[in-house]
Amino acid sequence: MGKVLVDTSAWIEFFRKKEPYHTAVLGLIDEDRVFCAGIILGELLQGAKSDKELEVLKDFLHVFEFVSETSDLWEKAGELSFALRRKGNPVGLSDCFIAVAAMAYDAEIISLDKHFGILKKEIRVNVTRL
Repeated sequence: MGKVLVDTSAWIEFFRKKEPYHTAVLGLIDEDRVFCAGIILGELLQGAKSDKELEVLKDFLHVFEFVSETSDLWEKAGELSFALRRKGNPVGLSDCFIAVAAMAYDAEIISLDKHFGILKKEIRVNVTRL
């Protein structure tokens, strides 16, 4: 079984203990399948509600494998965002980066974000909405 990039929206549901995301992400953690990206960690840190939450999130760096954020991946993300905007489907750079990183690492994405439905139609990326 491959790695799974857990998007910010899914992490939020996990921390709120909302099903089915809580159980699904917990299972991925137990199976050592969680893959992370710096942009996801940054978004989570930005939304932390307390110093305690901030400390828990900082542990991600020691617990999960992270995407190597190469300039090539950022270039592909920027080009993807540009192409989608030209087609009338604007998708933010962070979601485009997550999608191209998942594709490069052959990882699945778990997200509640509807933008990933657009991305799934544009590039070969496996997105799951529970």
